[in-house]
Amino acid sequence: MPLSPAVQTLSLAATRRAALAAQGFADARPAGPPTRRHLQRVLDRTGLLQLDSVNVAVRAHYAPVFARLGSYPLELVDDAAWSHSARRPRLLVEYWAHEASLLPVADWPLLRWRMRRYESLKGKHWKAAHSEPQLISDVLAAVKELGPVGAGTLERELGGPGKLGKGGWWNRSNTKIACEYLFAVGELTTGARRGFERLYDLTERVVPQEIHSLPEPSLDEAARRLVERSAISHGVATETDLRDYYRLGVQPCRQAIAELVEDGVLEPVQVEGWRNLAYRHVDAKMPRSVRARALLCPFDPLIWERARTERLFGFHYRIEIYVPAELRKFGYYVFPFLLNEELVARVDLKADRADGVLRVQGAFAEPDADRTRVAVELADQLREMAEWLGLSGVWIGARGDLAKHLRKVI
Repeated sequence: MPLSPAVQTLSLAATRRAALAAQGFADARPAGPPTRRHLQRVLDRTGLLQLDSVNVAVRAHYAPVFARLGSYPLELVDDAAWSHSARRPRLLVEYWAHEASLLPVADWPLLRWRMRRYESLKGKHWKAAHSEPQLISDVLAAVKELGPVGAGTLERELGGPGKLGKGGWWNRSNTKIACEYLFAVGELTTGARRGFERLYDLTERVVPQEIHSLPEPSLDEAARRLVERSAISHGVATETDLRDYYRLGVQPCRQAIAELVEDGVLEPVQVEGWRNLAYRHVDAKMPRSVRARALLCPFDPLIWERARTERLFGFHYRIEIYVPAELRKFGYYVFPFLLNEELVARVDLKADRADGVLRVQGAFAEPDADRTRVAVELADQLREMAEWLGLSGVWIGARGDLAKHLRKVI
């Protein structure tokens, strides 16, 4: 479709700065210790924090906050997600948003259409749940009495393992599958965590009543509000970008975009070098420059959509956790390094808690990067991360063309 003459063309550099500003990298870091107010500012930018079980360096939901605020107490996120009091109300709740995520409690109703869809699924994943309705009732009753409670405790209370199959996911018990089904359909959520174990509770006891009792929005209304949230977190984004943030369907997303364009919330734009039309949120900031320095975990919302990362930064990035060790190009758990407006390096990190050091198992500069300058900036960030994680120092391995430069400055 030919572009209207009214469609503005944005340079890639301006689009990149808009994306960085939308994600909070143009905001000044706190002058003192980060507070709940600073965390709220991060959440206003990112919209959610992805959860992941990998803990080789730091769990995924903590890392984006560090990237934007610097060193902060992990309890700041823990309290926001898994505790509640009249003075410090819960800010976050768990659900399937991008993937498993922590999202603002006010956004929980916007995913109820997804809960209804999970209710209708009859495939193998929920076979045990649908074939044992009494188990579903028993799990709900037990959680009501015991929650927040882990699946293992529930299994013991309900009288046995009931294993399915061999290996992998299907070693989960029927009780665990019932818990996950009830989580997916919105009856249960995470009331607390013990380590990384999910402790289930009734959603009505976790989500504030004034939110839980809201009428369920239609799919069209929910999609419109989620697309707008996605647009706020992107600054400038293609349809695919907007759809991916909350994993929306094609048609609801397209309809939402059309309505938001008509209402003046989104403005169609063309970005230099991008094949597809993009959309700029009306309130998107487009700073003249961005000065930022951050280590980005693989699940940081700035880079989790790999095709967008390549379009924005010219940075081809893939997570290599599932690649055999001998075939990995950069390493097991690689953090891209953001310096001002560019991704300039990547480091394979491991928090070695036994030896008390942050291990840089590989360090690689991008082809056009100034290795000496990058090493100095990266060294400072690595020291800060090590201190944040309670480690005594940074160890630099031999892999990568940036490693020798880092060893000179650490």
